[in-house]
Amino acid sequence: MEKIYKTSAIVVVTVLFICGISSLAYTRSSSTTTNTGLNGAIMSTHATGPFDVKLTPQDEKSIDANFGRFIIDKQYHGDIEGTGKGQMLSAGSAQSSGAYVAIEFVTCTLQGRKGTFALMHKGVMTRGVPDLDVSVVPDSGTGQLVGITGKMNIKIDNGKHSYEFDYTLPEAH
Repeated sequence: MEKIYKTSAIVVVTVLFICGISSLAYTRSSSTTTNTGLNGAIMSTHATGPFDVKLTPQDEKSIDANFGRFIIDKQYHGDIEGTGKGQMLSAGSAQSSGAYVAIEFVTCTLQGRKGTFALMHKGVMTRGVPDLDVSVVPDSGTGQLVGITGKMNIKIDNGKHSYEFDYTLPEAH
């Protein structure tokens, strides 16, 4: 019974954390600017859209019940059209506190440019107050997304997920 309670607490904290992110969400207007740096022209822009996500718990009998492991399966729409696949590790407590880390590999067309990149997620919830950082893994871009950097905001409104992605890319030639 104790293992069921602890496992349920992890799932509840993970859900609370993911749903609590919406309280940190903010709206920014879409903008595109071009800056010239030492390495040439850089395109800095903002992408938005909805996404669908499925988290599949993985049975990990060798790890304490306070920990959870999930497979991430996302479908991005809007300025990003593609998929995200990854893994998440989480830990939580009955006090609505917890943390998760994840690596997600995104295969997509991003505002007309095709390629892949990786996202690193780090989230901490302290007694119900979430803090989330989702950023592009340095040098992970491929194809037309080589050189991508950026940060993603995740919003949840009435159970609907969306993203706001501020990123920079070398200008296409």
